[in-house]
Amino acid sequence: MSTREVVFGFGAHSTVAEAPQLLDLAQLADREGLDLFSLSDHPYVGQRLDAYAAVGFVTGRTRHLAGFANVSNLPTRPPAMLARTVTSLSVLSGGRVVLGMGAGGLWERIADMGVQPLTPGAAVEAFEEAIVLVKKLSGGGPPVTFRGRHYRVEGIDPAPVPAPPVWTGSVGPKSLAATGRVADGWIPGHAADWLSPRYRASRPVVDEAAQAVGRSPREVRTVFNFPGRITDRPLAATRDRDGRWVGGSTEQWIDELTGAVLEHGACGFMLFSPRGGTPDQAAVGRWAGDIAPAVREAVAKHRS
Repeated sequence: MSTREVVFGFGAHSTVAEAPQLLDLAQLADREGLDLFSLSDHPYVGQRLDAYAAVGFVTGRTRHLAGFANVSNLPTRPPAMLARTVTSLSVLSGGRVVLGMGAGGLWERIADMGVQPLTPGAAVEAFEEAIVLVKKLSGGGPPVTFRGRHYRVEGIDPAPVPAPPVWTGSVGPKSLAATGRVADGWIPGHAADWLSPRYRASRPVVDEAAQAVGRSPREVRTVFNFPGRITDRPLAATRDRDGRWVGGSTEQWIDELTGAVLEHGACGFMLFSPRGGTPDQAAVGRWAGDIAPAVREAVAKHRS
């Protein structure tokens, strides 16, 4: 995974039929210097590519790009096995993987996969346990015995490599607090950005929980899923009546994202199409070739 202070990537919701286009986008992003790509993880949708199979394949066909599930469907992916998956991907890709984690959203569909539904409170407990267990089963050391309320392992050897960074998609206050205690990054839900009421209400919960266990809030990076269109000419308004970003010219994107980093502590951006889907090749090209380098340069210049 890139160690850059601010990372840039793109998000996809690719179907089986769109596999060639996903690989083309990833290879373009790789050549043009983007840091990562993400895939949604909805295993109950038969038309979708499996997120982890796709991450493994794409990182095997690229040289620099990291991949992650945005975010992993934890109820269908037991954490002990998820630890094995992500540490193996890390070894095979040279560290180019992030572990996205969620407590589970569409429980009616998750239950259709044969998983026992959990109450919201129990789902958050399981989510925090899972992050702790994945980290315990990574980085070497003696055999791990873990006896939580939701997950148990007995005398399992941890992988001899570190766990990748764990980024969550937490939304509710209990889940946000868990993120502050044990995660490495946070992706605000519903594509909320740094000016949204959701972000302003949620980030302090993460920070306070981090401080309560002796962590610096800066240890939990904020990476935004950020939909919008990149236009040839400036738009009169880059946000709609509800304050949501709609896009603009390259220069408008650069100004907006630079401000997000310098004034609001943003650590990364995942480009999505205006409607929240996979961006097209032209948008990814402009994102990688024009916007990302200019934002990096502006931030570095300001901080030098």
